[in-house]
Order: sequence, then structure tokens, then C-alpha cells
Amino acid sequence: MMSSGGARADNLHPNAPSERHSGGIERMDMDLSTLSEQDISTQFVIPALLRAGWDLRRQVREQVSFTKGRIIVRGRLHTRGNGRRADIVLYQQPNQPIAVIEVKKATLAVGAGMQQALDYAESLQVPFVFSTNGRGILFHDRSGTGGPGEPVETELGLDAFPTPQELWRRWCLWRGLDDAQQARAVAPYHDDGSGRAPRYYQLNAINRTVEAVVRGQDRILLVMATGTGKTYTAFQIIWRLWKSGQKKRILFLADRNILVDQTRTNDFKPFGAAMTKITGRRIDKSYEIYLSLYQAVTGTDEASNIYRQFSPDFFDLVVIDECHRGSAAEDSAWRDILDHFAGATHIGLTATPKETRDVSSLGYFGEPVYSYSLKQGIDDGFLAPYKVVRIDLDRDLQGWRPPKGMLDRSGQVIEDRIYNLKDMDRALVLDARTDLVARKITEFLQATDPMQKTIVFCSDIDHAERMRQALVNLNPERVRANRKYVMRITGDDVEGKAELDNFIDPEQPYPVIATTSKLMTTGVDAQTCKLIVLDQHIQSMTEFKQIIGRGTRINEDHGKFWFTIMDFKKATELFADPAFDGDPVAVFEPGPGDPVTPPDEPPAGMPDGSGPAAPSPSPDGGFPDGGDGDGTGAGAGEGRRVKYRVGADQVSVQIVAERVQYYGSDGRLVTESLRDYTRSCVKKQFASLDDFLRRWNDAEQKKAVIDELAAQGVIWEALQEDVAAKGGGTALDPFDLVCHVAFDRPPLTRRERADSVRKRDYFARYQGTARQVLEALLDKYADTGVEPIEDLKILQMPPFSQIGAPLELVGAFGGKKQYTQAIQDLEVQLYA
Repeated sequence: MMSSGGARADNLHPNAPSERHSGGIERMDMDLSTLSEQDISTQFVIPALLRAGWDLRRQVREQVSFTKGRIIVRGRLHTRGNGRRADIVLYQQPNQPIAVIEVKKATLAVGAGMQQALDYAESLQVPFVFSTNGRGILFHDRSGTGGPGEPVETELGLDAFPTPQELWRRWCLWRGLDDAQQARAVAPYHDDGSGRAPRYYQLNAINRTVEAVVRGQDRILLVMATGTGKTYTAFQIIWRLWKSGQKKRILFLADRNILVDQTRTNDFKPFGAAMTKITGRRIDKSYEIYLSLYQAVTGTDEASNIYRQFSPDFFDLVVIDECHRGSAAEDSAWRDILDHFAGATHIGLTATPKETRDVSSLGYFGEPVYSYSLKQGIDDGFLAPYKVVRIDLDRDLQGWRPPKGMLDRSGQVIEDRIYNLKDMDRALVLDARTDLVARKITEFLQATDPMQKTIVFCSDIDHAERMRQALVNLNPERVRANRKYVMRITGDDVEGKAELDNFIDPEQPYPVIATTSKLMTTGVDAQTCKLIVLDQHIQSMTEFKQIIGRGTRINEDHGKFWFTIMDFKKATELFADPAFDGDPVAVFEPGPGDPVTPPDEPPAGMPDGSGPAAPSPSPDGGFPDGGDGDGTGAGAGEGRRVKYRVGADQVSVQIVAERVQYYGSDGRLVTESLRDYTRSCVKKQFASLDDFLRRWNDAEQKKAVIDELAAQGVIWEALQEDVAAKGGGTALDPFDLVCHVAFDRPPLTRRERADSVRKRDYFARYQGTARQVLEALLDKYADTGVEPIEDLKILQMPPFSQIGAPLELVGAFGGKKQYTQAIQDLEVQLYA
């Protein structure tokens, strides 16, 4: 049980600096109230850790930012919310966090940071949490390993901080590791020297998996959203188990050749000569790491099942990528591979564990040892949010029945029945519909960026080819500039598949538009894909999530912060399904004749986008009619499914509706206008105008308040444009934008505020250079706003540089302190 105060001999590191040189107890009588949080950390917390035996180089990290902040989209603009940052994280060894410390000012209670620290600890999956104000420590033990009767929270003196050995002992008890297992659980990570380190959720996934293996668990499931680095996570797991000798021969299985090749040349490259890809019919058993397609080692006859060349005990670890696909089904040929190596540890990786009547990932692997969802990835700012453009077509919604005896383009009599949305491009092809979809895609690209990477998901290969033709005909100039502007990338097309690498390469501009059916639903790392078009009838939540995942990667270097989904088949109604865990930032449904690009704010009276519940998936999670989605499929009792094609001159197709909805910084649906959204953001921070004025006037720098509101989702540029468009004036200060939009006060422009200060003859109290500087600062405020005049660097620019050197200009006020006070006095006058 921990002591609640006083020095403790076993807490002191034998080589720790003396208190006199470590900012120790002798300094406790100083006035702590004047110190910042960083001062408290540097002068009191870090020395306390040193005295307790913590290695500052290996075990202590300060200011650990572990999320990036959610990307908030409004119109064509975006901003980032605040990321989460822990003051101090303690590690048993690199990449093995075990405790979080939150530091607060001495004027606050010792436990003031506890709730914030507990939130961080929950995400980082650490059991030990500390809050300190420099005067003492509040310790919260989430592990429940402190012994009978020990409280969850205990106050400690700074000289009683627990040692690394004590926390590690408790940590191992918490994780259920005995003495023999502890050493194997801390096998080192791979470090390539570049500074690349796993993100916090990857650390969680890696550490939880290695611990499960160490404890002897032989079926392990990891669920991580597409775009969150499953392959890199798998590499670190395998590396740690392999280098520590726990697993000597490893098989990595995937179901797409591109997945295997990307894995081999990218994340798995450090395995070097120990690694091979299984390609032929004869196996070389001299390697330790084997990568393979399921299809490369199995087949319909015994001779094709080359995995049987390996003895059942050859591999001691099998890692299955996208394990929701074939391996989850008990009667699949792929399961035979896993059954052959049943004695090995099996680790399944998936973004979408499949749970249907006949297929169960959880039934085979058990509950995930760790899950990281699409919603978490978007909230943390690691995955791109998205807008949705929903376009409903009349023939899809209302259905179409052919006149009796009507012939299609090939002379077939069209079966007399009603054809609806799920029939389009599978049983019935309407050329007018294909042309309309292609035209809407083209309109969107021309209105935004014609060179943004785009994937069009079609019903089958035939549909993908017709869509390619339609897009080529609508973009003749682009195609003349480069014939690969539009490419069909499907499993049967050699040239198209050859362009897949170029499509996903951010540095390659072509192809721009890829039409596909199934080939690109998984494993395509399209970092710069900004538009995903759904013209495929999707009823499987698994497939829907996989398709959405093609656009969720962020690439800041190429301006990819969010993407757009254009939905022609009502697939995005799956958003309403409880199994879906990520919400769009906008849903747009324009009416007939409206532009296809979403407006910067939704129109008044717009519907909220809630629709009927999505249809249930078929038992196998695929297409209800039994089609394979990448060909023509099979009909009931027929060799091939009949597909009718009707010309545009025979049947027309019209748009019924399009709409938009926004999602806020908290991921919830926002149906109000940009002004209403801003008002709600402001009032979350400030209940009244008086509250806002008090915070604004108390702020040493107004930039702090401006940044706080930006982090809540207020996009100042978009708000200024909105207010100006409605006659509210241009060049408004953020102060006036808030007062006007949130509290209905008439705004003043920056120029009007500056002129008001001049009329009051405020500058009469200053002479010479000081007055020149203030008058120039007032002009700068009128031109550019309050933030630039608060930055000392402005004195290096004209016209200030023409008046004198920065040191000379500050000296005219009597020094930096007096100059800063003069700026604050000027701001008081501006906002009087």
C-alpha cells in the first residue's frame, strides 16, 4: 500500500541528483502562484520523477500529442479542432506507456487535472493516473492492484512518487502476466531510425496482441478502420514476436495480389532476406516470413492445395489480413488453410468483422483484443471526414414498367414487370441513366477540381465499361490531353489493372477517374482520392464500410483533408444503421436543375436526411440476387442472368432530389445554417454577451479567444463571407462577427473602429516614434485585423521597418513590457 506522504527510501534512485540541484523540497517555500504549468513541471514534477528513479531519456516524455484534432469542414474550407495532449506520459520502455501525469497551476487544487488525465488514460489504455499542482500529487489507480482496503485515489507528497519498479509490478498484475511472461511482453519494436513511431491506437493494438500471445491465446482478432495502418500494426506485432524468438516461422495471408505486393515492398521491407512471397507450385522452406495469396496456395483439387507441402506444425503464427472475407466462413476453401495450421497462433485483421447467419469472425477468433473505429479515427483527426451528395433519380424511386412487347436494343422482348432501383444496371440498363450519372460526375469535377482522383463503383464489369465510355465522351478535352484521364480498372482488364499503381500514387496525375466494380473495394490505398461515386446497389454493411474506406486517408501534402461521396443508389442510408460508426460532415440533395456541388450552407427548410432504415443484408452479406457483383451473375434456373438495355431515345431519366446536411465538430448532425452553427459553437463557450465580453477583455492576446472558437468549429473566413453576402459588411473583426452573429448586435467594420479611436484623440498621450508606431498599428488593424498587431514580428515589416529597427521601436515605449501594455491599451480603445 502506498504511503500518503513523507519520504520513502525505496522511492529514491541511488544516482538521483540531490534536492539542492533538482528543484526539490528546499524550494517548496517559494511563491508557486506565479509559475506557469510548464514551470511547475520543470521545477517540481521532473525532479520528483528523477528522485523516484525514472529515466528521463527513456521513460519520461513531456507534452505528448496523441491525436491531431478532428477536421471540421464548412463549404470548401476546413479547420482542425484541438488535438489531445498529455503533459507527461511515463513508459516502462519506449512504446510501452503505463502512466499519465496532468500538471496544473499551483493556484488550483491538486486534483484539478484528474478528470482530464483520466480521459487521456482511457484512450492510452494506461492504469495509473496522476494530477499535480506542484504542491502535492493525487494518484488514481485504475488497475485495482493496490491491495485490500487501498482507496482508488490517494494524495501523495512530491517526495513519495512511486518508482518505475512499483508501477511495473502493478501493471503486470493488471495485465495478468507472471514473471516468466513479463520479459516476452516487452520485446522491442522495430526502429528504422527515421523517428517514425506507432500512433497511440496502434500501440494499443500491438501491445494488447503481444500480451495475448504471451498469455497463450491462440485466436486473436484486431478490428481497425480502413486507413488506420493495419499492415504497419501487423508488421510491428510480427517483428516483436519474431525477434524475441516467440514465433519463428510466420505466414501472412491476404486475398488480393496488390495487398501482398504492397505489404512486401512497404511495411514488411525490414524483414529483408528472411521473407519470401509464395508464387510457384514448389515451396522453398528455408525462409522464416512467408507472404501469400489465399488463391496461391489453395484450389479446387488436391494438387492445387500446395499449402499441404508444409507440415501442420511448420508455422507457429498465421496472420490473416481482411479476415472477414473467406476465412470467416466454416465451409470455405480458405478455412481449410487455417485448419491445416490449427496448432499455430492465428491473428485476424479486419476493418469490418463479418457477422451473418453463416459467417462469423467473432465465432472463430473471439472478441477483439482491441478495436479502433472509423468514428474514432475521424474524431481524432487521423481519418478524413466526408460530405455526401445524394442524387435520387425518378426511374430508381418510382420504378419503370415497359410497354407490352417492348424490345430492347438487341431485339429482346423486355419482361413485363416493374424495374426499380436494385434492378438498374443489373437486370435493366437505361442508357439515359448512365449518361445522367456521368454528366453529374463531370459537373462536380468541373465545379471543384477536374484532376481530383475519383472512383466510380459500378454494379458489374459491363456497367463499369459503359460508365467509362460515357465519361470519356463528356470529357473530350481532358481525354485528348491524356487518354488515361478515365480508365476502367476491373479484374478482367489487363491494361486497367496495370494502371492501379499509378492511380493510387499521389505523385502520378493519371488516371484521374477509375470506373470499377469489385476490384477496388478493398486494399487500395488511395491517399488522394477525393470523390467516391456509388452507383452500385449495396446492402452489405461490410462492403459499404470497405468502399467508404477508399477515401478516408488524409494526405496534407496534396491538400486531401476530406472527401465527397456521390450516391445514386441510396447506399448512404446505411449511415442510419447502428453498425455504422462514422458520420458524414455533409449530405447534399440538390433539386432538378441545381448545381451538383454542395453550397457553403444548406438552404432553409432543408430535410434532415433521416430516411427509412437500410435494408437488411442477405445472409452471406452480399447481393440478394446471388450475383457476384463483378460480372453478370447468375439468374434463377438460368445459365446467365438476363440484362436488358434500353436506349436514351426510348426512356428518359430525370433527377428527383438532391440535399445537404452538415455534421459538427462533435460528429452530430447540424441542419441549421452556417450562422446558426456558429451561434451554437459560441454559446457552448459563452452563455451570454457579458461572458464573451469578459473573456475577450481579460485575454492578454485576442488571438487566444479567436483560436478557441476556431477549435470549436467556427471558420472565420466562411463566416465573414456569409455575413458580407447578407449585407452585414466586409472586413469585420472576429469580435464583431461574434457579437453580430451570436448576440444580434450591429457590427462595425475594422475601419470604423479604427476611425473611432482616432476621433477620441487617443494618441495625444504619446509622442515621436511611439506615436508613429501606434498610428501605423491602427492602420494595420483596419487592413488585416487584431491578430497581426499582437505579433512582435510585425515591427520587422513596412512601414515599421522604415521608422526604425524593432529594438529601437520597442525602446521608444520604454521597453518590451511597456510596448505590450500599449498594445493592450490600444485594444481596449478599439473595443470600447
